[in-house]
Amino acid sequence: MAKQDHILVVDDDIDIRNLLRQYLERHDYRVGTAANGKEMRAAMDQNRFDLVILDLMLPGEDGLILCRNLRANSNVPIIMLTAHGEETDRIVGLEMGADDYVAKPFSPRELLARIKSVLRRARSLPDNMSQNETSAFRFAGWTLDIATRNLISPADVVIALSGTEFRLLMIFLEHPNRVLTRDQLIDLMLSRDASPFDRAIDVQVSRLRNRLGDDAREPAIIKTVRGHGYVFAAEVIAVNR
Repeated sequence: MAKQDHILVVDDDIDIRNLLRQYLERHDYRVGTAANGKEMRAAMDQNRFDLVILDLMLPGEDGLILCRNLRANSNVPIIMLTAHGEETDRIVGLEMGADDYVAKPFSPRELLARIKSVLRRARSLPDNMSQNETSAFRFAGWTLDIATRNLISPADVVIALSGTEFRLLMIFLEHPNRVLTRDQLIDLMLSRDASPFDRAIDVQVSRLRNRLGDDAREPAIIKTVRGHGYVFAAEVIAVNR
């Protein structure tokens, strides 16, 4: 019998918690619920969850704070629920480390599709590059510390990365010497219908190259494969815990 994925729903609205619990349980998921950050931490101390659905507007610690703190200590996939459809809210949540977002009011069917997509992406990474086993990556004189999300230059200068920069670099490090198309990068970072990012993936790559001091005209680390996408050309060494 296939293992049931365990999902934690964090929302202060009891009707939404109950709706999602009933709907997801009908689709063969195990579901836990929490009304705030305190209950979320208690639930996560007692159970292992495969994905967290986290409301942005929570009393006390809001969803952005909880997302940032959760991402600093865990690699569990996170889907943010937001009552606002503005691009700023979505981008801030993603920068804090969320894997996807759904704007309220939402269709449970849409959320179910997002859950399946995020879980599929989370499991698409090679087992030997699992973040749970790796504490850092080394490449071309650089070191990426996964716990702190800091990038350390060959001259020992510490560079703090944004959430988007970190995720993009992680994707390259986990798939070295493989051509990744723009669609693949978008799918791994977010979801295919995340329109604010499908037009900006080249900009994100350019920013990451700047962080790495990689000459855009003749890059040595992140190379452009014309008509296809990008390839991370440096040798990557995973440092295990």
